[in-house]
Amino acid sequence: MAPHPLRRLAASGLAYQASGVVAGVLALVTLPLYTSHLSEGELGWAEVLLTWIILLSIVVRGGLQEALLRHWFHDEDPVRRARLARRVVALVAAGSTAVAGIVLLAAAPLAELVLDDGGHEAAATVRAAALGIWAFTNLEVLNALLRAQEARRTYLRASLSNVGLTVGATVLLVVVLDQGAPGYLLGNYLASVVVLLGLWWSQRELLLGHRGPDGPGVPMRALWRFGLPTVVPEVTVFLLTVVDRQWLLQEAGSDAAGVYAAAVKLATLVIVVARAFQAAWPPLAYDLPAEEAPPVYAQVVRLYVALLGTVVAAIALLRHEICDLLLGDGFSPAAKDAAAEALPWLALGWALWGLTWVFTSIAGRAHATGRTLPAAVLGLVVNVLVLAWLVPDHEATGAALALVAAYVVALGLAHLRTRRLLRVPFDHARMLAAAAVLVALVLAADALLPGGGVDGWATRLAGCALLLPAVVLAGGVRRDELRGLRAVLAARRA
Repeated sequence: MAPHPLRRLAASGLAYQASGVVAGVLALVTLPLYTSHLSEGELGWAEVLLTWIILLSIVVRGGLQEALLRHWFHDEDPVRRARLARRVVALVAAGSTAVAGIVLLAAAPLAELVLDDGGHEAAATVRAAALGIWAFTNLEVLNALLRAQEARRTYLRASLSNVGLTVGATVLLVVVLDQGAPGYLLGNYLASVVVLLGLWWSQRELLLGHRGPDGPGVPMRALWRFGLPTVVPEVTVFLLTVVDRQWLLQEAGSDAAGVYAAAVKLATLVIVVARAFQAAWPPLAYDLPAEEAPPVYAQVVRLYVALLGTVVAAIALLRHEICDLLLGDGFSPAAKDAAAEALPWLALGWALWGLTWVFTSIAGRAHATGRTLPAAVLGLVVNVLVLAWLVPDHEATGAALALVAAYVVALGLAHLRTRRLLRVPFDHARMLAAAAVLVALVLAADALLPGGGVDGWATRLAGCALLLPAVVLAGGVRRDELRGLRAVLAARRA
């Protein structure tokens, strides 16, 4: 008997982001160390380039990893699946190598353009980003292949290895050797290169195996026809993150961009869950029969809103305590306060980002991947307008609010654009009730509870303990769903 869709989603998400949880914990533990050796400006440089790496990776992949996932489930013939994997891996490897080479050759002018600094350290940071483009792009495709195979253990081993190597390399380069922003980037992606080579080796039979006559496979034009329309919406959605940081760097300086980047780091828990959902959702979303899909989509979205909303509310309650505890001496008290104000909005923005994949998959099921493009474009326009309005006076918090506004608008239009492709009975009343309860609790806690010190931690942690029961009482999560989630966690804990 096939596992229940929610159990399958939870199991896949836990496998795909168990390393993300470990990485998130380590990132929070090491953040005081890094922010004691990196200035706000250096962290701002590095994090701006990290977003550019991901953006360029989306373009270079050309939607081929999404096409791989979709067509993998259309044809169960192992030989044709191998041919599909070979084509996608080879094309992306060639494209990423070319783009990384261009970035290496043009490092100095790119540093002047992106980092607003043509100095030696800025150019060295851009050269480190070239390695990131190559490693991240190819690793994303191999991860997509493992997700298509639902090879959770291999995925878990590879990603945990990546986490351990990344932390070790980054501590060595930033803390021991004092290599600044270039060391921060190199520490992230030297580890990815090692893991990528290991995954290529583990998939050698699939990628280098039988090449004889095996009947018609998926034509390249079919892969491009499916994949390319997903690129523009994905790029447009991710541009929200790039534009926020780049706008802050250009208009308010690298220190403001560093404050924003630190707040993003502190929103790690939300980002990990959203990325786990992003990784686990497409195989389930595309594999569900047409008659089963609508109620499963509705249930998953309701649970996502309730659970991520609870996490965001907890972060909002503890924002000042978290920033005081985890930001090192490289950050001034004013910078810590600014990060605390931006943190809840960034956590909410990333939670909303995770939901964009629901509407992308609805469009993907109907092979109408261009349907979400207008929503992404409108979200980007709203983002820029709110940035221009709020950043001059509110800097990092203004950029975080712009991100939230953009995702709210984009999600609303994406829903309108895709609702005829798959009529999902979203439970708007329960989701709104859960959100209203969480907002009321956070506002009440801010008005009544002390901040800072032992009393602040104790009372606000007690407030956090009330959040999920309140969401259950509001109907955002049913008790049987909580029992099922606990069963999955218990089964996967080892």
